Amino acid sequence: MTAKPPTARTKPGKKGRPRTPRPKDAGLPTEMAKQLPLFLSYLSVECGFRPNTILAYTHDMEMLAADLNRHAVQTWPDVTGRTLAEHLASLHADLGMEPSSVARHLATLRVFFRFLHARNIIPEDPTILLERPTRWKKLPDVLSPRQMRALVESPKPAASVAEPPGDTDSPRTKGLRAPASLWMRDRAMLELMYACGLRASETADILLTDWIPTVGIVRVRGKGDKERIVPVGTPAIDAVERYLEHCRPKLAKPGAKDKGRMLLSVRGHPLERVAIWQLVRKHANAAGLKNVHPHMLRHSFATHLLMGGADLRVVQELLGHADIATTQIYTHVDGTRLRSVHKKFHPRG
Repeated sequence: MTAKPPTARTKPGKKGRPRTPRPKDAGLPTEMAKQLPLFLSYLSVECGFRPNTILAYTHDMEMLAADLNRHAVQTWPDVTGRTLAEHLASLHADLGMEPSSVARHLATLRVFFRFLHARNIIPEDPTILLERPTRWKKLPDVLSPRQMRALVESPKPAASVAEPPGDTDSPRTKGLRAPASLWMRDRAMLELMYACGLRASETADILLTDWIPTVGIVRVRGKGDKERIVPVGTPAIDAVERYLEHCRPKLAKPGAKDKGRMLLSVRGHPLERVAIWQLVRKHANAAGLKNVHPHMLRHSFATHLLMGGADLRVVQELLGHADIATTQIYTHVDGTRLRSVHKKFHPRG
């Protein structure tokens, strides 16, 4: 299934922080519907979940509400384990959702019904007996080293000296005149994503104060606001330093609109993760590569490290995975090294 770019669904609240989204209740009874925004507020205030995580939970709750409404469920105590099992089955059978996505949806249901049980809305948690769907062992798509090189080298100076019109950050920037040095930003973004195995959201969140080129590291905030320190190679350091010196000063606007972020749009605002998706796709197409998305750079980073002989635990730390089982998927992507080691050392290789 081809990955689709994310869409922003929250508007900034006070002090620039995203407001807690209000899920669509799909016509649920009032007493049921009012628990949905309370649950999302709980995730934001008490659990400290990040906006992107809350958006995912919001989408899951909307899907649950729509299904319960179709079955005319009137109260939360009426929701049984069988009801939820049929709901999960329909996600796969009717909507074509992959088992890994169904498993993530089930995780949302577990948190939600624990929330209802803790508030005495339901007498018992119906998710206790639900089994987790078997995760599909689909190998992640990766780019070869040659393809990766073509992608990161795709941003190039404009042929003409004149200022090129427009930028592809978003439709709202159409018609703006971008500085001729804008290619430096895109090159720095791609180099950094591949060199450090960053998610699109992590790339967008990097602050100027996170960048420490003197020792070749960058501070990254991952899921759950967990911080990790990732080393940066020379090509990425050179690309970022060139961008900071020659391009970013032209993008920054008075009034601290940049919020201290490293990567900026033509308007001088922080570059959003949706724009990062669009830019990766734009430069991939320019390099003759199809169906490339930001997470593919992260997959390629991990795969190329393991192909080069890196320790799995080290790759786990660099990616910020809490469970090494998540990292192990990359050991199955390329069997060349495993076959060569087996042939070299096994008596019957």
